[in-house]
Amino acid sequence: MNWREEYERWLASDALTAEERRELEAIRGDENEIRERFYAPLSFGTAGLRGLMGAGVRRLNARVVRQATRALGSLILAQGKQAAAAGAVVCHDCRNHSREYAEDAARILAAMGIHVRLFEALRPTPELSFAIRHYGATAGVNITASHNPKEYNGYKVYWSDGAQLPPEHASQVAAAMADIDVLAPLPMTALEDRNIEIIGREADEAFLESVLSQAVLPDCVAKADLRIVYTPFNGAGAVLVPEALRRLGLQQLECVTEQMAPDGDFPTCANPNPEFEIGFERALILARQADADLIIGTDPDSDRLGLMVKTAPGEYRLLTGNQAGVLFLDYLFLAKGEAGTLPPKPLALKSIVSTEMARAVAAHYGAEMEDTFTGFKFLAERMKAYENGEKNVIFAFEEAIGYAFGTAVRDKDAVTAAVMAAEMASYHALHGKSLLDRLEELYALLGCYMEETVSLVMPGVDGLEKMGKLMADLRAEPPTELGGKAVVCFRDYLSGHAVTAEGKTEELPIRGADLLYFDLEGGSAFLVRPSGTEPKVKCYLLVRGESREVCDSLRRTLGAYARSLAE
Repeated sequence: MNWREEYERWLASDALTAEERRELEAIRGDENEIRERFYAPLSFGTAGLRGLMGAGVRRLNARVVRQATRALGSLILAQGKQAAAAGAVVCHDCRNHSREYAEDAARILAAMGIHVRLFEALRPTPELSFAIRHYGATAGVNITASHNPKEYNGYKVYWSDGAQLPPEHASQVAAAMADIDVLAPLPMTALEDRNIEIIGREADEAFLESVLSQAVLPDCVAKADLRIVYTPFNGAGAVLVPEALRRLGLQQLECVTEQMAPDGDFPTCANPNPEFEIGFERALILARQADADLIIGTDPDSDRLGLMVKTAPGEYRLLTGNQAGVLFLDYLFLAKGEAGTLPPKPLALKSIVSTEMARAVAAHYGAEMEDTFTGFKFLAERMKAYENGEKNVIFAFEEAIGYAFGTAVRDKDAVTAAVMAAEMASYHALHGKSLLDRLEELYALLGCYMEETVSLVMPGVDGLEKMGKLMADLRAEPPTELGGKAVVCFRDYLSGHAVTAEGKTEELPIRGADLLYFDLEGGSAFLVRPSGTEPKVKCYLLVRGESREVCDSLRRTLGAYARSLAE
């Protein structure tokens, strides 16, 4: 059945609501829009589903959520009666329809005989990851589109270890979804069903206890008495982040009032992504009024954290995810060393596209650093691998402002990161430094590093074809020089092979990701990968040089080349 026939099948179905019918009738005659909505279903991967909300198989809507949940339920039941009894935890963020979709997921699973713990209201993503392990659940579902624009929503699935669904299970869910007619009615219980348990404060208290246990030198927070501004961007962070900061001992906390209430339209925030300064407009106004030392922002589901540091009265600078990751790692070694709590065989983890400066920091303290593919599920896999005590994971991060401290949470955790940011800033303040001062000290000690991510947006069906062609062309004819620097090694992580400038072929220790890595002379690198959740190809510029000027020049040159790939 082609996309046009699927569109007509939907319109002919008695199952459609009046609202769905109006929405689909409104696009009749718009062939491009019909094709975008119906040419193929949303792809279910290890991160679950994410897409624009609306009617159609390639949109996130109640029907697709129910279809995915029925498929997930079959996977849980296949594990046996004990797995069904252990059940699933269901959570959601602030987005439009998120509560509706979360309740639908709970009702579908309950109708299948699976015990469900449904959060009473929105909660941060890291609390879901924690709760799965806290309750011994088999799986978890989170209705969230993280930091995406308001038009998006998503269906994120976790397994019993608190991490995102393993690839083999994701494949099983995808296959089961293909066998379920998205228009078919599915059994659903009432919310009052005995298989549905509403959870809230007890889970919050257990999670907050875990969050605050990560603090290393908490007394420095009250001593430094910093002024901190916080914004949750109308998201789930408002539920727990201010409380966690106050319990840590922070006295001077100012919250952006108009962004504390949950609102999926994000009315006061141009972009609910703390990776970019544009989202901090309201927070900056408040910070200048309060003469704040630090601004903390968490994205709508509170798994990502952004930091803005005061540079002068009324002036603030946004740290990149790489810079914050380096500072967090450095602080953990400093503080744990001072407190005498650094475990034996400490290990830090990072995604392969994140700064190599973190490796230099770990080496400076005599510790190890491991790389994984992009996506926190891969970092979580390494956490799980070292549960036997062979090594002790103290920190994991990725450049897209995602951080995890310890191993209690197996995903990005902006709640704990907010606590650690306040403690870290306080520690350095007591030593007469800002976070930027400490960063400059690290540059002087370890060398200059500079990073940039260039996103090449390629939406729609044509965009998928362009993305595929771009990657194929780079594989067929990999450049031998970039930015005036020779490519000393070309690594293709899909095939698992590396080719040196001399033509020598080597096997890579990990493979299976659509990632191209160009090692450049002098220690810099250029990486290219298609995003797994958004219609874009990302180019990562990892630059190292003897001075900031040299780094910036190479960064700009590599950035220009990256942008040319979209032409």
